[in-house]
Amino acid sequence: MNFRRVLRVAAAVMVRPRLWTTALRQVHRLAPRGWWRRPPFLPIPDRGYTAFRKVTQYGHADHPPEVDDVLVWLEWCRSLPAALGAGSSDDASGGDH
Repeated sequence: MNFRRVLRVAAAVMVRPRLWTTALRQVHRLAPRGWWRRPPFLPIPDRGYTAFRKVTQYGHADHPPEVDDVLVWLEWCRSLPAALGAGSSDDASGGDH
């Protein structure tokens, strides 16, 4: 992903404070171990992983991520814990809480 696109994604996230924690959490989760020991000394996800994600999203590994798609993905990551909790055994009674 080129620098200009990274800035566009960062700007889109910056104006959405509800996504800040989620974005930082995802950067941490996707960064390879020991990223600070290897150039470019940035927490950039593994190329194989990003190529796979782009192929499954866009059909081609060279397609750059769209800003709106990154935002949708972050919103999904943000809502996932609540969605997973909705099916917990505590809620299986079906009663109102």
